[in-house]
Amino acid sequence: MRCQQVDALRVHNAAIAVCDLVLVAETMTSSWVSPAGAVPLGGVHAVADTPGEAEGVANTATRMARSSARVTTLHAMRLLAVAATALVFVSAPVAAAPPYVATVHGVTRAQLGSSWHIGCPVAPPSLVRIHLAYWDFAGHRHLGDLVVARSATHAVSAAFAALYRDRFPIRSIRPVSAFRGSDDRSMAADNTSGFNCRRAVAAGPVHWSAHAYGVALDVNPVENPYREGGRWLPPVGSGYADRTNVRPGMAVPGGTLITAFAAVGWQWGGRWAVTPDYQHFSATGG
Repeated sequence: MRCQQVDALRVHNAAIAVCDLVLVAETMTSSWVSPAGAVPLGGVHAVADTPGEAEGVANTATRMARSSARVTTLHAMRLLAVAATALVFVSAPVAAAPPYVATVHGVTRAQLGSSWHIGCPVAPPSLVRIHLAYWDFAGHRHLGDLVVARSATHAVSAAFAALYRDRFPIRSIRPVSAFRGSDDRSMAADNTSGFNCRRAVAAGPVHWSAHAYGVALDVNPVENPYREGGRWLPPVGSGYADRTNVRPGMAVPGGTLITAFAAVGWQWGGRWAVTPDYQHFSATGG
């Protein structure tokens, strides 16, 4: 983007120089040049619609002005005006991306819906909803909601700020309550989520998941599936079982996603040798 801006500035300056030359010639010959965008060329109008066409028009007009002995001074000046008009086309300013935002709100038992119930290891006052900005896979900006532990607010906000800055794509960010508390439905929708009062999906003694404490996130579950008991969760994520075939939205060592969470002290489930959970990031490592 920076290189494009520099090139546009250089072309813009060149166009100004050509325009100055045209004005001088016009004064000397009392000739007339039409408004920018359509300049008479022997009865033919030349209009540049793209940067490539603009450069072509500019080059052709300049060559004609210099090489044709039959072209009058007025006609030559009009040809140079075409060059100026075409070159100015590529000098349009580039709009800056909207800034990252993350606002924190308390949550009630009613707002948590089926993602919380009596007996959960944390109470609603210990949780917050972070309303934050993210980019989707088409490069469009969205605002989503993550429910996490109040103690995790700063780390989560900072990690997603890094993802936003690098335009890391995320499919969806919605609370699990939008999926009636079903982790399977949330994963199948490729939804990034945080808190959900549920048991861990793992072998061994039954215990609470780190999600039940609000200190874990699952990011892009389809692109980053969980390998457990010989199956991939979600099942559609099996298409991403080959982790050497890196595609947008994936968590890969040294990549944007893992680096963003490592910077705030969170650990990645993809490091687990037997049951890698590529979507999983947590403050506790579990």
